[in-house]
Amino acid sequence: MKKVSLFSLVAAVALPLLSSVVLQARQPKVGQQAPSFILKDDTGTKRILSEMRGQKVALYFYPMDSSPNCTKQACSIRNGFAELEEAGVTVFGINSSSVKEHKKFKDKHNLPFALLSDAKNKIAKLYGANGWFGFPLRITFLIDETGKIVKINKDINVASHDIQILKGFGLDAKTK
Repeated sequence: MKKVSLFSLVAAVALPLLSSVVLQARQPKVGQQAPSFILKDDTGTKRILSEMRGQKVALYFYPMDSSPNCTKQACSIRNGFAELEEAGVTVFGINSSSVKEHKKFKDKHNLPFALLSDAKNKIAKLYGANGWFGFPLRITFLIDETGKIVKINKDINVASHDIQILKGFGLDAKTK
């Protein structure tokens, strides 16, 4: 039987907790300007957050394309997209998948919004949304027309995320 040191045991338990605290400390706060970035979308087009001023933006980080919960979340947004669009909300999904992987995922599920490739997790780190093993956390930042963060949603309901986005902006949402 292999001996496990007390240090190893404490490190295994404490490091994930400490990491979570550090990530939250780096996370932008409600009321602050959303950090701008440039990322390529699923078509290879560069998207610049600061150029979205004048529009509401839902910036949602999710772990990976094609996993069951990530697919359910993306399809929830797809199913409510007409209502989001009518309310003037632009949606960007972000994770570390490549442009090519995003295109495949988007085409397979007929997603009407852009998926942004953060291959080096720089933007996930900038937003305090980077998780373990290079996968971003499931978290959504709602940004108003002036570029300020108005809500940070860490409690995502993947089946009705479209409604959470609308309500987070203080907009009426039709119930499913």
